[in-house]
This record gives sequence, C-alpha cells and structure tokens, in this order.
Amino acid sequence: MATSLGTTPGGTTPTGLTPAGTTPESEKGAEFQEHEKILSPDFLSVAQITEMLAEDVDGVQQKLQKFLSFKNLQTCLKEASLLDYYVSGFLWARGMDFSIIQHSKFMTLLNMLLHNLRTLHMSLEDSIKWLGEVMAEIGPSRSQKYEEWNTFDVKQANAIVDYLKISLFQHYKLYEFLFYSAREEILIGTEPLLSIYHHC
Repeated sequence: MATSLGTTPGGTTPTGLTPAGTTPESEKGAEFQEHEKILSPDFLSVAQITEMLAEDVDGVQQKLQKFLSFKNLQTCLKEASLLDYYVSGFLWARGMDFSIIQHSKFMTLLNMLLHNLRTLHMSLEDSIKWLGEVMAEIGPSRSQKYEEWNTFDVKQANAIVDYLKISLFQHYKLYEFLFYSAREEILIGTEPLLSIYHHC
C-alpha cells in the first residue's frame, strides 16, 4: 500500500508572468507536473478500485480488509474503525457515480487526512484549512486556466466537503483518541467491554 504524505499544495506562477528562459508551453508543462503531485501517490491502485466497484457492500469490506492488511478486526478497535471509515467513504463515492480516477483521488484524500492527523498531529482547524487548499487544486478552478485539470466539478467538490464534515470532522476528537490513546479509551463502558479490545 502506498504511503501518502500530508503536504500542502505548492503555488504556481502568477498569471501573466513567465519566468526568463521559459515559454508558455514549458510553463504549462511545469504547472501540470506540479498539479499531478496533488494527492499522490494513490492510496489505492486503479486495479484495486476496479475490483471493488464490482462488489457488493460485504465484498467491498472484504477487499479493503485485504488491501489494508487488517487481520485483527475482532479485537483491534483501530483496525475496525479505520476499515469502517474507508468502506463508508468508498460506498459514498460509488453512490456519487464517480469515475475511477475520481474514486482514486477521493480515497487518497481520505487517507491523507488521517495521515495528517496521525503523523503530523494536525488540528481540526488545520485539517479544514488543508482540505480547502487541496480542493482548490483538484476542484473547479476559479480562473479556469486549465479546466481539463479539474478532477471534480463544483457540485462534486461541495458534496465532498459536506461528506467530510459529517464523516471525519464531526468526530475528529474520537479519531484523535483512536490514534493517541495508550488504550482504546474511546470506548466508554464497562471493563469487560473494554477488555475485548487491545492496543494495536
């Protein structure tokens, strides 16, 4: 599985300014290469996404469990929660009738948001800001300079933001506990219930 890095999208050359020694064509090529770095490398391959698109709900879960190498779903709260996060996201994307490339970028976005939280300890405020920067790159371009680069249209981009509000941002504290707690303190209940899960 590819490891995604939570980096902030880079800037581009301001409109109307062409660096010395370059042509508009070479400038466009350089910007295209920079654009291609957004949400790369892919979290899931085209082949993996194609396989899952042919499956029902249980099949999607089984495929993702295999792709993510999750082996302790019955005892590991973290694995169970992460699998649910990715399965729910994939099924939502399929319901949006996304293309394979759109599925790929969306699933990579889901993964990078968790990476930023888990590895960079990014706050909720910073995650929302980061999402806005990424969507500005892969969503509809305000300037329409290179419209063919847009991965998502306005309706799709807004739907993605709305989905992330209820799927991740609304429960951000719970995911922080999931990644940072010494044991699964996210479960509040009796000790026998807690003892079902182990730190993983």
